[in-house]
Amino acid sequence: MNEAQTGSSSALFGRRRHTSVSRGLGEFRGRRPVFITAKAEKLLALPVEGLDRLRLAEFTALCGPVEPQLIVTERRALALGLDASTSMALQLPAGADAATILALVTDATNNRKPSAKLASPAATAAIHLVKISQSLPAVLAANLAAHTIACEENVVSVEADAVVDFADHATRSLTIASEASVPLSSGTSSRFIVFQDAVGDSQAAIIVGKPDFANPVPVRLHSACLTGDVFGSRRCDCGDQLRLALARIEELGGGVILYLAQEGRGLGLANKMQLQDEGLDTFDANATLGFDDDERDYGVAAHMLRMLNCTRIVLLTNNPTKLDGLTTAGIEIAGRMQIDAPINADNRRYMKAKAARAEHRLDHLMASLTDQS
Repeated sequence: MNEAQTGSSSALFGRRRHTSVSRGLGEFRGRRPVFITAKAEKLLALPVEGLDRLRLAEFTALCGPVEPQLIVTERRALALGLDASTSMALQLPAGADAATILALVTDATNNRKPSAKLASPAATAAIHLVKISQSLPAVLAANLAAHTIACEENVVSVEADAVVDFADHATRSLTIASEASVPLSSGTSSRFIVFQDAVGDSQAAIIVGKPDFANPVPVRLHSACLTGDVFGSRRCDCGDQLRLALARIEELGGGVILYLAQEGRGLGLANKMQLQDEGLDTFDANATLGFDDDERDYGVAAHMLRMLNCTRIVLLTNNPTKLDGLTTAGIEIAGRMQIDAPINADNRRYMKAKAARAEHRLDHLMASLTDQS
């Protein structure tokens, strides 16, 4: 029997370990429970996003007699006042309802300090999987290794160690799904090239004008921002950066914009909007929800550039992390161009946070602050 016949790998189904993660990811996005397996563990995990009284009651009954725990990230555990260096498993208060559980995950003023222990390998993998799904980074979980549940045959099972390398697999699976010429409002010609991965996520490369790929190509990596790019939000500089980068690339005769599905620095739109009105700066808001300061992975951008035969670039960015990420992924950075987006009363705090806490090179902001002093 060959490898394809065993189901471990085939041209149709791919590697079984990656297929199971892909299916588990679909279940998490659909807010359905998944088994995460590791040594001596068979963890039934449910994303907390969308949790309500009925879903909590059904999940608790499904786990019985094992009491579910709440698994949170290290950053959220720290926000709860716990001494944490990894993901943590929190013991839920007796009779905890859905609102209490969600408050343990999202409340910016939470003064609770629940009993907790280090998360197991399967629980840590569950957190990683729910992050990939761009849901709130927390799950309810119970180790059912010694138990059988109703409808068990319908629950997708995922190996914990397969979750860790899934992002690389998704990047390697990128293919060009479609492309078309699109005239821009300025009169410049462009070509939109849409990439898709094995999970169905889409990214786009926009080739603007006629770049010379024999020389370093001007490139802008732009993370999608619905509020800024489309609706002109004054709370960020995203839309301004995109428009300024496009204008600069047109002036230079051509270049490439990668429009990446990394809303909210990789958090996703729903998570990005969670604490918009709480008065927290962008980094404190991330930490409060349990995310890292920046959840983006630039491996996918590097792979797209390689597929375009664009490996020597001049990067239009203020963000040193983008430079480091692309360099690590094998893209040669021949230069950098700064983008000086306008500063206003609504985005000043956001811009200051990026400069002070993420070392974005915002010389014009520093100059304006100096002028005011």
